[in-house]
Amino acid sequence: MLRGTRLVIFVLVLLTLALTLTTFLNDAYNPFYDAQMNRLNVPELDSRPVPANLGSSNKFAENEVIMGKLGNATARAELGRATWHLVHTMAARFPEYPTEQQQQSLLQFFHLLSSLYPCGDCAEEFQRLLKQNPPQVSSREAASQWACGIHNLVNKRLKKPQFDCSTVADHWKCGCADE
Repeated sequence: MLRGTRLVIFVLVLLTLALTLTTFLNDAYNPFYDAQMNRLNVPELDSRPVPANLGSSNKFAENEVIMGKLGNATARAELGRATWHLVHTMAARFPEYPTEQQQQSLLQFFHLLSSLYPCGDCAEEFQRLLKQNPPQVSSREAASQWACGIHNLVNKRLKKPQFDCSTVADHWKCGCADE
């Protein structure tokens, strides 16, 4: 029973992150935001090629949104904050030089999050953002900058303050034993 509860909480946190992603952004602090295209413009941060099986053709990219609308504004906001914390911490802890399998896992996570997020309208918005701004999973820095940029896109839509993505590495340290 405890394991099932933890899984539900984990999924809710992930879904909250997706909701939050769809609700924020102000391009003033996001050097990767292209205002004319209303999308992120994240350059490749290293020279390693992205494996051919990663990207928009990913089999998880077209998942349906499972959940309905989440009408409780308080629950929606709490879910969003928790999900963003999870996403940013995952990106900050992602390997600097991930294997192809690690890259595939993170990519799948984001697409599954967009399908399973407990707020259906938030999940739909996150799917739209994923389509316009595919997750960057080639390195820790790429994943962290992508997560920050997506979060800022959501913040912009929600008319919330933008986060300075140049400080993302300092902000999302998890306090883990290996740091």
